[in-house]
Amino acid sequence: MKAFAPVTGPVDPATALSRIAWLLERDRQKTYRVEAFRRASVAVSALAPAELVERSRAGTLTALPGIGKVTAAVVTEAVDGALPSYLDKLQQAPSPMPDGEPLAPLLRGDLHAHTDWSDGGAPLSEVAAAAVALDYQWLAITDHSPRLTVANGLSAERLSRQLDLIDTWNREHDNGFRLMSGIEVDILDDGSLDQSPDMLDRLDVVTASLHSKLRMSHDPMTARLVAAVSNPRVQVLGHCTGRLIAGRGRPPSTFDAAAVFSACAEHGTAVEINSRPERVDPPDDLLALAHEFGCLFAVDSDAHAPGQLEFSRLGAERAVQHDIEPDRIVNTWSEERLSAWARR
Repeated sequence: MKAFAPVTGPVDPATALSRIAWLLERDRQKTYRVEAFRRASVAVSALAPAELVERSRAGTLTALPGIGKVTAAVVTEAVDGALPSYLDKLQQAPSPMPDGEPLAPLLRGDLHAHTDWSDGGAPLSEVAAAAVALDYQWLAITDHSPRLTVANGLSAERLSRQLDLIDTWNREHDNGFRLMSGIEVDILDDGSLDQSPDMLDRLDVVTASLHSKLRMSHDPMTARLVAAVSNPRVQVLGHCTGRLIAGRGRPPSTFDAAAVFSACAEHGTAVEINSRPERVDPPDDLLALAHEFGCLFAVDSDAHAPGQLEFSRLGAERAVQHDIEPDRIVNTWSEERLSAWARR
């Protein structure tokens, strides 16, 4: 099962704090709670080991910016060689995510994850660490494109700097895991893509999604989606209907699904099974139709925080329910096979 394996004591204090943040994110707890543990992890990591022990013994950890009473207790227990009780309680609580058996253990990576370069909640290095903790072999970083200003979308210049960071991370981590460069690019009104062709050509993976004019009328929306999935630079069609099923909700976009999925199958573009609980996109009827048309699929978390990478188990559960063969799910492929497909 692709889930965070429980941490046992003794545990590094910063690791304990980060793991708590991940589990709170997986459980969709309030952001302020998550950030309290993430800030404490950063503060602890900046301390020399001797000072950390000294402050823990003297009870002066809370004098440091970013460390409060609860996080100080976690640090003190970890320094004493124990598994922090806060972490132990979270690890023993039932996960809100389904098992996703038998598909979830076969997933080797995720093609849709965000960092704090756009609207994600954590730095690239921490998202990568969470993917390694899930025993993934690869992860695509897919922050937003420029038009989505509300999500701090990446200009070509910022995206280029992120690519340099990904290259540096891969050079410095020779652990059998690879960070892949990518983008969640907006599909513009005419079906073109919200990033320059030259920049898209530099990426390993392009996930194309709708984020604007979701109520466009049926025929123009069909043409818009068909154009996007037929673009040779696009590997994945993200959350195809744009619907939301939580809170006030949002109805799905309307289009000729047969035409869109036929184009996906023809061009080898994977249909994303978006695993965010508020999306569950595509709906069951469209997922069945895409299966019938012979499409490839990508079971993706659409994670906006490291702990949300576990959301993919929800998508895996849906794929199993629809009898989708594992080999048609690109997340089950090796990095070599995936890269060859992406370069097609």
